[in-house]
Amino acid sequence: MQTNWQIGSLFGIPLFLDPLWFLILGLTTLNFGLAYQQWGTVAGWGAGLIMALLLFVSVLLHELGHSLVAQSQGIKVNSITLFLFGGVAAIEEESETPGLAFQVAIAGPAVSVILFFLLGLIATVIPDSNLLHEMTGDLSRINLVVALFNLIPGLPLDGGQVLKAALWKITGNRFQAVHWAARSGQILGYSAIALGFIIDFLTGEFITGLWVILIGWFAVRNANSYDRLTTLQETLLNLVAADSMTRNFRVVDANQTLREFADLYLLETTVPEVYFAAADGRYRGLVGINDLRTTERSEWENQTLQSIVHPLTAIPTVMESSSLAEVINKLESEQLPLITVISPADTVAGIIDRGDIVQALAQRLNLPITSSEIKRIKEEGNFPPGLQLGVIAKSVEK
Repeated sequence: MQTNWQIGSLFGIPLFLDPLWFLILGLTTLNFGLAYQQWGTVAGWGAGLIMALLLFVSVLLHELGHSLVAQSQGIKVNSITLFLFGGVAAIEEESETPGLAFQVAIAGPAVSVILFFLLGLIATVIPDSNLLHEMTGDLSRINLVVALFNLIPGLPLDGGQVLKAALWKITGNRFQAVHWAARSGQILGYSAIALGFIIDFLTGEFITGLWVILIGWFAVRNANSYDRLTTLQETLLNLVAADSMTRNFRVVDANQTLREFADLYLLETTVPEVYFAAADGRYRGLVGINDLRTTERSEWENQTLQSIVHPLTAIPTVMESSSLAEVINKLESEQLPLITVISPADTVAGIIDRGDIVQALAQRLNLPITSSEIKRIKEEGNFPPGLQLGVIAKSVEK
C-alpha cells in the first residue's frame, strides 16, 4: 500500500515524501535552531527551519543528478522520495555498460560537490556579521559531507554503485559486481551498528549512538535487498521456458466436428482447459473456445476443428530455450493469460502461465510460496504484488 505523499513533479519525475520525513525535518530544525540562538529566538528558529528545508532541497538536487543522467540514457525514473535517511531515486533499469552506470552513480555526489563550492563562494561575499553568512557556510559544508558520505564504497550508497560499476568493468559480470558491492555494504552496515553500540557504551551519547545504529541497520537492510534482487535477476536469465512449462493441455483430433469436440470435451468439465488440434501427426493449432461459441450451432455438425484453430505461427509463443525473463516480458507486454512453448522441432512442448513461473522460482530459490498461493496466481492471472516480476524481468531482458 502506498503511504508516501506526492508533492509534485520535476522533469516528469513524481516527487514523494515519506511520513517519517517530518520527523527528521523537526530534528534538523531543532538542531539548527539551537545553534543559531545567538541571533535571537525568532531569527534562530526561523533560520533553523529554513536550513532544514534547504538541506532537503540539497538532497533533492542530489537525487535529481542521478535521475537526469539516467533519463539521458533513456532509462525511466519512476519517482524521487525524501525519507528519514535522505532521498532515493527509483530508477527502473540498469545502465547498459559499466561506464554509463558509473555516470549515473557519480552524478549525485558531483551535484553535492558543486553545491559545496557554489555555496562556499557565496558565503565569502556575505559579511561575517550576517546570519546568512553562517547559514550559507553551514549548508556548503553539509553538501560536502553528503557527497563524502555517499561515496562510502558499499551498497546502497552511491559509492557502492561506483564500486559496482568498477567491478563490472573488471570482471565483465554485472551480477557478480552487485553481489560484491552488496557484501561491502553489509560489512559497512554491521560495522556501523557495532560502532553505534560502542559510542553508547563508552561515551553515553545515546542519541548519537542510536542514529549510527539506525544508519547501519538501513545499510544492511538495503544491501540485503540488492543481493536478493540480483539473485532473482540472475535466476530469471538462467532458468528457461523448459524449466517451468507444464503439459497441462489436451491434444485433440483436428478432423472431428465442432459438435463432437463439444460433446467429448466441453461437457465433461467446467474448468477451462487448453486444447491443441492435430492431424496426420502434425499440430494444426490452438483451439479457440470463444471461436467455437461464436460459431452458429447449426454449423457445428458440418465444420471441423480445423476451421477455427489458430495456427502456431499466429499465436504468441516462446522457444524452450527462452529465458524466463523473456517469457515474463511477453506475458506482461501482451497481457496474456498463458503462452505456448515451442520445441526445436516446431511442435508444442508445453504451456506456461504466471503460476508456473512463480512455482519454478520458488523451487529454485526456496521461496516460501504455498501450493494454494500458486493456485490463486493461476486463477487470477497476476504475479504477487510483493514479487514484482514484470518490473524485474524488464530490467534485465533488453
